[in-house]
Amino acid sequence: MTIQTTRLSDPAVRAFVAAVNAHDREAFLALLAPDATMADDGDDRDLAQWIDQEIFSSHGHMEVDNESNGGRALIARYRNDTWGEMRTRWNFTVDGDGRIARFETGQA
Repeated sequence: MTIQTTRLSDPAVRAFVAAVNAHDREAFLALLAPDATMADDGDDRDLAQWIDQEIFSSHGHMEVDNESNGGRALIARYRNDTWGEMRTRWNFTVDGDGRIARFETGQA
C-alpha cells in the first residue's frame, strides 16, 4: 500500500519526494547540501547529470511503499520515461541543517 507523501516521517525526505513528483527542480536543489553526493546501484554518480537524466528530463515519479530508519530509508515504485517502473530502494543522509547530504538509490 502506498504511503501518501504528506505522511512520510522525515521532513527532508518528504520534501524530496514531493519535489520529484512535482517536477520542481528548484525545490529539489534547495533540499540538497552544497556538497551533496549520490550513488545509483552502488556507483557514485555525477549528481547534476543524474538528476537531470533520471528525474527531470524523464519525468520521474515515486510512490513510496515502505519507510524505515526514521523515514530515511524508502522502498518505492519509481518510474520515468526512460526506464518505465521499477521497485527501488532509497537511503538518505540528512545533515544538521536538515538538508540532504547524500542519497543512494538502486533496484530493490
